[in-house]
Amino acid sequence: MSEDNSIHYLNHFFPGGAKAPNIEAMAKQGLTFDNAFSNGAVCSVARTTLATMCYGPRIGTQFHRRYQLAPMPDGLEMFPAYLRKAGYYTTNNSKKDYNAIEGKGVWDVSSNRASWRNRPDRSQPFFYMESHGQSHESSLHFSRAVYENEKTLTDPMSIQLADCFPDTPLFRYTHARYHDKMQVIDGIVGRTIGKLKEDGLLEDTFVFYFGDHGGVLPRGKGYAYESGLHVPLVVRIPANFKHLAIAPRGDRIEGAVEFVDFGATTLQLAGVKLPNGIDGKPFLGEGVTKESVDARQESFGYADRFDEKYDLVRSIRVGDFHYIRCYQPYLPDGLMNIYRYKMLAYQEWRKLFDAGKLQSPQDQFFKAKPVEMLFHVKSDPYEVRNLAGEPGHNETLRKLRVKLNERLKAMPDLSFFPESHLVQQALKNPVEFGRQNKGRIGDLIELSDLQLLPFAKARPGIEAALQSNDTMKRYWGLMVCLAFGEKAKALVPAAKSRLDDNEWIVQVRAAEFLGLLGEINPQEKLISIVNQTDDSVLAVEALNSIVWFKDFFGDRYPVERSDFEPKVRGGDVDDRLNYINGIPYPPKKRSNGKGKKKKQKKQSAKANVQ
Repeated sequence: MSEDNSIHYLNHFFPGGAKAPNIEAMAKQGLTFDNAFSNGAVCSVARTTLATMCYGPRIGTQFHRRYQLAPMPDGLEMFPAYLRKAGYYTTNNSKKDYNAIEGKGVWDVSSNRASWRNRPDRSQPFFYMESHGQSHESSLHFSRAVYENEKTLTDPMSIQLADCFPDTPLFRYTHARYHDKMQVIDGIVGRTIGKLKEDGLLEDTFVFYFGDHGGVLPRGKGYAYESGLHVPLVVRIPANFKHLAIAPRGDRIEGAVEFVDFGATTLQLAGVKLPNGIDGKPFLGEGVTKESVDARQESFGYADRFDEKYDLVRSIRVGDFHYIRCYQPYLPDGLMNIYRYKMLAYQEWRKLFDAGKLQSPQDQFFKAKPVEMLFHVKSDPYEVRNLAGEPGHNETLRKLRVKLNERLKAMPDLSFFPESHLVQQALKNPVEFGRQNKGRIGDLIELSDLQLLPFAKARPGIEAALQSNDTMKRYWGLMVCLAFGEKAKALVPAAKSRLDDNEWIVQVRAAEFLGLLGEINPQEKLISIVNQTDDSVLAVEALNSIVWFKDFFGDRYPVERSDFEPKVRGGDVDDRLNYINGIPYPPKKRSNGKGKKKKQKKQSAKANVQ
């Protein structure tokens, strides 16, 4: 697994990407999956999806980085545990980064010294996983001095920039430098294949190469666009187990496969019974056909909190159409996220916007989003032309909207409760919480869809929600108001009554709406909540709004570090306060806690998987 790279950085998948001869050689001896997707667009969310075989918003693992570990669903273990019980040597080198409690018995060894070569019995089948950070986002956190003095191997003028980026020397250099990193990854892949061959294991071993989610330039990692979700996937098929493949070596598979499917596929290859309660289904192995995989046309994506930056986005891709639903459309994609903005290209892009030097589509990243977006990814691979509302696409838009809603309700999607409520109420047993609140979540989804109506039609439903005894309906009533903005000005009196709501998160949304319309200075209410609460999650939710007002409303809503005397500190709270204090790009140090050579016999009955 290479970190932080979507299909856009490899020529095998996307014209203009980096050459990767070793990965391409794997493909000749295996299968290329042209439509593989990480369900989550960032590390911990994506890796937890892989390990659990479950969609994050269903089991409470959708936030990066988690404030509290979620338990595994009752009766379910992370997939390597099932392999280990079946006699496999399971080993990981070495990143895990889960948002769920791992449990016992998942790995024989997980460390930076782990290897299939360490298994005590060389005839034992193995599952081995290794992660490579050479392509991680941090590899592009270079200094101005590096940019000015170190040349890239890739010619920056040969780079095909995304349509949403400004065409500047810095963006070209950053992209070229990342192509260099992908060539490093390709070398690692080649050496790993060489080790398996040296050990006499290559033709007994399925080898998966893929990216752990999209990235890594701005608008990739952390966002539910193609650039954040669409990953490269090549599976080398061993000669001795060709019967478990769905097509001849060298073929390209068009069907959509998702991270929830990877663990299920591994179990299927090993002949291990799939556990109940997972969302994934195998795309290789006994009983799986090319026709059945190619018939898969859907992939589901989610984006929630990334470090200190909140947003709520869901997406569904069906065939060549990608539908994205933005539940907090008033928040621009470019809202400050300290780790993202350590990249010089991010900083430059923001400065160009602030200086008024960008035109569409380069300025979209820093503006409010549409409530819904529809892209045709074949003709618009960088997703800058929103087809929602364009003549000729209304039926496609409607179908995908309905299909996404059906998925969210069936799940049900826990993110229709704010994270502060989920941490307090749901994370002892998220799946059971979802079951008990399934009808309520369905009602909230329907309430959120008032954002899609003309205001006159939506108004009665919003007014009823703002007066509801249900906290979450009041919360979503204000979220709908925020989507309408000035069109909802008639609801200002009702919103003002919510500034004293008995739930602080409702007060946060009321302050956002009233601040958006210029009815109050929202910072006073939001700062008061940060200073009073002893809930670090709520504090971060309020600070997200504070920074939005600070950065995107000119000088209307200034804020100073001296305004804050918070009860809770550490982690994301400090990141926001540091930024407000004028320390925009500090080093990022995080904990995983709260914000705080014997040839295997060819007749072996079990294939290895790496």
